[in-house]
Amino acid sequence: MNPLYPELSLPPKLKSDTIRVVPLGGLGEVGRNMTVIELNGKILIVDCGVLFPEEIQPGVDLILPDFSYLHGRMDDVVALVLTHGHEDHIGAVPYLLRLREDIPIYGSQLTLDFLRPKLEEHRLPATHLHQVREGERIELDIFACEFLAVTHSIPDALAVMIRTKSGNLLVTGDYKMDQLPLDKRITDLRGFARMGEEGVDLFLVDSTNAEVPGFIAPERKIGPVIRQVLSESTGQVVVASFASHVHRVQQVLDAARAVGRKVCLSGRSMERNMNIAAQAGYLELDPDVVVRADELKRLPPNKRVWMVTGSQGEPMAALSRIAQGEHRLVSLEPEDTVLLASSLIPGNENSVYRVINALMRQGANVVHKGNRAVHVSGHAAEGELLYTYNIVQPKNVMPIHGEIRHLIANGKIAQATGVPEENVALAEDGVVVDLKDGQARVVGQVDCEYIYVDGGSIGEIDEDQLKDRMTLGEEGFVSVFAAVDVPTKIIAAGPHITARGMAEDEGVFREVLPDVTEALQRALNQGDSDPYRLQQAMRRALGRWVARRLRRRPMIVPVVVEI
Repeated sequence: MNPLYPELSLPPKLKSDTIRVVPLGGLGEVGRNMTVIELNGKILIVDCGVLFPEEIQPGVDLILPDFSYLHGRMDDVVALVLTHGHEDHIGAVPYLLRLREDIPIYGSQLTLDFLRPKLEEHRLPATHLHQVREGERIELDIFACEFLAVTHSIPDALAVMIRTKSGNLLVTGDYKMDQLPLDKRITDLRGFARMGEEGVDLFLVDSTNAEVPGFIAPERKIGPVIRQVLSESTGQVVVASFASHVHRVQQVLDAARAVGRKVCLSGRSMERNMNIAAQAGYLELDPDVVVRADELKRLPPNKRVWMVTGSQGEPMAALSRIAQGEHRLVSLEPEDTVLLASSLIPGNENSVYRVINALMRQGANVVHKGNRAVHVSGHAAEGELLYTYNIVQPKNVMPIHGEIRHLIANGKIAQATGVPEENVALAEDGVVVDLKDGQARVVGQVDCEYIYVDGGSIGEIDEDQLKDRMTLGEEGFVSVFAAVDVPTKIIAAGPHITARGMAEDEGVFREVLPDVTEALQRALNQGDSDPYRLQQAMRRALGRWVARRLRRRPMIVPVVVEI
């Protein structure tokens, strides 16, 4: 059931000259952004990203959008347009290309540069990548696209105006209104105004900071704070950031140069992305500042800066391994400082605080957004959204990119600027919005599940299996085995009980063995010959006792063998 629209059913057949918008990710969570736009049998896709797992999804590597809506329709896809190079917008592209390798992909230079290594890792061709830039107009079958510059926490981000004979859609992507960006590339408000004058029938707007009042501070304001942190530290400094946050890395490099420190970019993704950004001219890698790990190790601690990933508490990232004392290069001393130059993505709070505690247990001084102004967001706050709506003056609004609370808050901002409530299409993943004759309406819902990547498997893990993993991790595992002779109704061996992951000694289970034996014998005496029914008899007896006596709900696996 959808909490915004409890009674939604499948959408009706799409009528001629009606634009259908289907979000397959990014609405209801911060991540896996993907929007399908359909008109007269043709499909345009905007973004295709991943979501990173939370603690309640053990063993999961990535979460993909649900492509099932596109099954059997891949030949109708005219193109994939990418707004920028963050993982939650490009990370799932290789998985989409497994359905059709030759989808034309359009994006800015840096976005495509970040995408190419992913395609190489998946052994997919990069021959269908097409570079675009702000101000450029292209024809993608029945969709005419124009790209506009927007400021975000990664260079080269784009908004896209999609013109069709049935209406115009403007998609902001992720954006903010930094008036003093490091690359001097501001959000193109003139272009937004021009689009508004032409007429925007449906405005799809970034919602992530809709609950944040005011305006986001300029990125350059945190540069002096980073410099001060590096200057104050008497030991080495570890800075954790996203591997794609080019502007943040540049600020760290500039601050290190100013205070006489050297920097090592540590980690495969950090090194790869920053080298790509430098080759494309978006980052200055001064050889007098950026050095190899072995060179940095030879310097005294007060001259070292390690630039690493793991600012969201990811268990396998560099910062988590440093916190656990397991990093092959970096070990902390009490005089050292760790700087988390990032915000908390919703859902990652526990993981991040666990890492912070582990770092502080080693004696490190941990600097983060909660105690110093070391991060600014890449998403527009309430004040910026108000300006945007007043500039564009859209007929209809569809908040995108955010949790439910963000989407609702964004919708209320749109209403405050004069957009009628009935013209604000609040949707979640899978909720279908049709635009017809200048009016946007929610018309139904399609299946849109989380698709889990677990090692080499894609989509083979479901919610029930994740619950089993959580049970195994939290409550433990108990197996009970017996061998029976069904014709004679004799228990030939067992029951034997084995437990794992439980605090109690296995000897405690001797107390319940008579009950389990009695339940199994009763089932045999009643003529049960189905091994499954015999197993369930043992499971029920053991489960009742464990819940009452041990106050636990472990996974119980009964096994009955016929002899």
